[in-house]
Amino acid sequence: MTDCLFCKIVARQIPAEIVLETGRALAFRDINPQAPTHVLVVPKAHHENAAALAAADDGLADDLLTACHAVAVQEGVVEPGYRVVFNTGTGAGQTVFHVHAHVLGGRSLTWPPG
Repeated sequence: MTDCLFCKIVARQIPAEIVLETGRALAFRDINPQAPTHVLVVPKAHHENAAALAAADDGLADDLLTACHAVAVQEGVVEPGYRVVFNTGTGAGQTVFHVHAHVLGGRSLTWPPG
């Protein structure tokens, strides 16, 4: 997608603070962090949302979750815990329509969110 913000970050057309890269995923710091650790993990291939990612059925969702955990380990938030969030659709708060996981940690995260 030529107009997708996250596709442009993956293509290095827009700068981002990259914290992890795998063969199929890229992780970078959120520009509006909601916790001390707030990293976005995106597949390099464009899929609109988590439902489209699941429908792709090619192991990419597994790779994305593995990358999320690797970010949590690297950021030192495995203990006491971290949250992985996928927003799917505008009603859930999705504003960039390239599936992405938010890895949040470094502070107490209350429930329910939002």
